[in-house]
Amino acid sequence: MNILVVDDESDVQPLFEQRFRREIRSGEIRFTFANSGEEALECLRKLASEAVLILSDINMPGMSGLELLRHIKDDFRQPPPPIVMMITAYGDAQSYNQAMELGADDFLTKPLDFVELKAKLKPLNNV
Repeated sequence: MNILVVDDESDVQPLFEQRFRREIRSGEIRFTFANSGEEALECLRKLASEAVLILSDINMPGMSGLELLRHIKDDFRQPPPPIVMMITAYGDAQSYNQAMELGADDFLTKPLDFVELKAKLKPLNNV
């Protein structure tokens, strides 16, 4: 499974690499990291023919995660369509509703519960 993690925080990459060390080593999961919405769109164009799960922060400078979500849903419709999970430090109803209206497949709050995230990823990895 290819997972694109989009977050402007520099500590995200080592955190995911540590928490998913076993899955990365076994080849079960491959991570790509983008520091902005714009960079994420570039990555998606390169991975266009592969199934991709996107974990995107909502609050980022430049293109927000919600703007990125809108681009993903408009520009990447061909199969396999990406699965998008939005992540935010603010678990407010407005962000949740906006993300779901734009087509997010799931919504997670920071700090991430990696046990919960792995449980959500397990059935997707078998698709």
